[in-house]
Amino acid sequence: MPSFSATTASTETPAANDRSVGSVLSQTAHFDTPLPLACGRTLPQYDLAYETYGTLDTQRSNAVLICHALNASHHVAGFYADDPDNLGWWDNMVGPGKPLDTNRFFVVGVNNLGSCFGSTGPISTNPATGKPWGSDFPIVTVEDWVDAQAHLADRLGIAQWAAVMGGSLGGMQALDWAIRYPSRIRNALVIAAAPNLSAENIAFNEIARQSIMSDPDYHDGNFGAYGVKPRRGLRVARMIGHITYLSDEQMEAKFGRQLREGLKFSFAPEFQIESYLRYQGEKFAEYYDANTYLRVTKALDYFDPATREGGDLARALAPATCRLLVVSFTTDWRFPASRSREIVKALVRERRDVTYAEIAAPHGHDAFLLDNPQYHAVVRAWFARMATESGVGDFPESGARDDFPRKPPA
Repeated sequence: MPSFSATTASTETPAANDRSVGSVLSQTAHFDTPLPLACGRTLPQYDLAYETYGTLDTQRSNAVLICHALNASHHVAGFYADDPDNLGWWDNMVGPGKPLDTNRFFVVGVNNLGSCFGSTGPISTNPATGKPWGSDFPIVTVEDWVDAQAHLADRLGIAQWAAVMGGSLGGMQALDWAIRYPSRIRNALVIAAAPNLSAENIAFNEIARQSIMSDPDYHDGNFGAYGVKPRRGLRVARMIGHITYLSDEQMEAKFGRQLREGLKFSFAPEFQIESYLRYQGEKFAEYYDANTYLRVTKALDYFDPATREGGDLARALAPATCRLLVVSFTTDWRFPASRSREIVKALVRERRDVTYAEIAAPHGHDAFLLDNPQYHAVVRAWFARMATESGVGDFPESGARDDFPRKPPA
């Protein structure tokens, strides 16, 4: 599994980072109970890949679920012993003494259905055929992911999350937890998210999907049978997406109109920004699955809880009973601060307990992954208050690590 920290999170190496959770293990929970999906189909069985950090207290009351965004995974923090450079994608946020302090909280990172990092998805084997699902894998939604995460919580013996937290698409999952399972969550941290996608965002996703589906190597999603991969389409899809993650201010500061080696009067990458985007596209195309990309972007497009209430977002969010922290960033134009304020206003209308922080940051949408003192201070204070008010961290003298099953029960 590739690292996302090289271009997003802290540049510390595991050895230099004495606040890392250290070496971690990826685990898998298997479920034989069929999972009904929003599309009308059913997964007869499925796996969820996950990782855990920290110690579960004796009351099992300090568990925090981390929901990932588009191309991330369950590898939230730490590193693998056989791949020490592969830092978790939110390693700067989760760990001993970090904003989400694993000395106090038991953190669970889960890989969503439809992904290509261990949970059941298009590259997994279809039990009905004995072959990879490929293009026949169902289209899944945020609601389907949350339902599957609830089953994982049951498996882990966690009746109620102290918090569910995520950024971007992960923030949408945290919001859905608040309204789909209100009795099973005490806090929701909705970061750099939106109540639904704008037409512009849907348009970006459609261009990315078309770049993949029009690649001659796509073969209607059955490219595996031909021994190929639609790399050209994936490269372009990633380049398009990456542009939307950065602010104009950040791109200008980082690249401007810098040339690599002067003008060559060719179509080779001459500007630094061209070279950077091509590098990101090449890297992405090597590790990500095309059918996964199509499905995850559709899940983004479909998320819109207000549609269940005739377009009334406040009524849609009314079931939430937990406390909510909503965070936005001033230069995020993918999910601008105005979209977060829509969520806040709807919650206020329903007299829900919501706190809002709008962080001044130059980095655009990717700011939720980066080190920002104000942002991290807000998250740290939120979890510190949770720990104080809830009294989390009542551990058995022998240590709860031995009390908690590191592998799911059979």
